[in-house]
Amino acid sequence: MFGGLMERKKLFVGGLPWKTTEKELKEAFSKFGEVEDVKVIRDKRTGKSKGFGFVTFESNESALKAKEGMNNTTFGDRTIKVDWAKEKSPKS
Repeated sequence: MFGGLMERKKLFVGGLPWKTTEKELKEAFSKFGEVEDVKVIRDKRTGKSKGFGFVTFESNESALKAKEGMNNTTFGDRTIKVDWAKEKSPKS
């Protein structure tokens, strides 16, 4: 299905409302399948959300459904962007 690409189960979610919790994010994405992990990225000094996070699914199919079903939808009071998470490049 993905033409030899690595399994795609991890999604980037951008544009999150600042008050979003990991529990809320998991609840919203769980309707598409079994969620393995959820992480809202926070500032190390202040602990405040940076407005984005990641959702990892048990299966590629669930992740694809969530990507298609949640991208450009309203979450809280903001329109979120959902795309495949990219691998972190090593810092030089």
